Amino acid sequence: MRVYLDNNATTRMDSEVLEAMMPFLTEEYGNAFSLHLFGRETGKAVLDSRIKIAQLLGVKPEEIIFTGSGTESDNIAIRGVAKAYRNRGNHIITSMIEHPAVKNTFKDLEQDGYEVSFIPVDKNGVVDLKELEKLIRPETILISVMHANNEVGTIQPIKEISEIAKSKKVLLHVDAVQSVGKIPVLPKELGADLLTFSAHKFYGPKGIGALYIRQGVRVAKVITGGGQERKLRPGTLNTPAVVGMAKALEIACKSCDEDIRREEELRDYFEKQILEKVPEVVINAKETKRLPGTSSVTFKYIEGESMLLSLSYSGIAVSSGSACSSDELQPSHVLLAMGIPHELAHGTLRFSLGKYNTKEEIDYTIEQVTKIVEKLRALSPLWNEIKK
Repeated sequence: MRVYLDNNATTRMDSEVLEAMMPFLTEEYGNAFSLHLFGRETGKAVLDSRIKIAQLLGVKPEEIIFTGSGTESDNIAIRGVAKAYRNRGNHIITSMIEHPAVKNTFKDLEQDGYEVSFIPVDKNGVVDLKELEKLIRPETILISVMHANNEVGTIQPIKEISEIAKSKKVLLHVDAVQSVGKIPVLPKELGADLLTFSAHKFYGPKGIGALYIRQGVRVAKVITGGGQERKLRPGTLNTPAVVGMAKALEIACKSCDEDIRREEELRDYFEKQILEKVPEVVINAKETKRLPGTSSVTFKYIEGESMLLSLSYSGIAVSSGSACSSDELQPSHVLLAMGIPHELAHGTLRFSLGKYNTKEEIDYTIEQVTKIVEKLRALSPLWNEIKK
């Protein structure tokens, strides 16, 4: 059996999405910015897609710009705001558990003379609101906090963060790559000034992201070129992917409640069985609001990489952390920020469920996890010492 439990890394494209994209991969191939009839046809498809996405998010079409990925959207938002508001201040704030697309962008800006502060989180990965308030200074121009964490699934109190930001006249960027299409997300309701999302996280195509920019927010150019996407993301638009993103979001919003219910049921069943069948296991961020399909599990006295490879040999795909940094040997910065000891962070795996997963697949995964943990622990001197 082949079981895909790495849906936070990417998802399988919905067949309806591919069907919507096909005409723009074949006969309707004009450049959406060309004035001739071929361009007008694809230009209309892009406009219709922008309107559809805006309606689903409760924003204006002109507040949506298309990019090549969630990472690119994060960079345009963060670097663009930092550059546009530099005359007001050079202090920017983010959390200690951000995705590398945000974390490394802040580190890079630090090299350019910006002062960066990091908000600590509690044991469940929730940002400390009191500490956030303390960190804000007169020269603070931007706060960037993700909506839902990609590793442990923690959902942040974005509305409360927004209220703090607004009271101090500071802009708020929200990386919602893991939440849009999985749980209800309305940027204006959250109070986000800028919000990032990406189609391949909700059964759409790879290579297409988007950025919501609230009307009135200034974002300076960080990429130079033509005039596409308000001159913020120049380059020929990927029309098939734009159309696919709109279709994928439409499908996701229609089935959102049902998908949440199913994924939560499967995740809770998985965690209950693992806790019953495998000793010395911890479910991370279990005591707070999480994404419905995300389960971060720490298996004590085991190397996560060994377990990941063993599961892969059994046909099961999981992750040892963020897909963007899972080839690194260092333990997850997210888990360390949550206070999880170094050695336990190394024994943590992420199981991320999606709409295509079945109970049969979860039962097979539970069976294999139980066998693999028993086998690996039998080879562990520390485990054998403890069991004496």
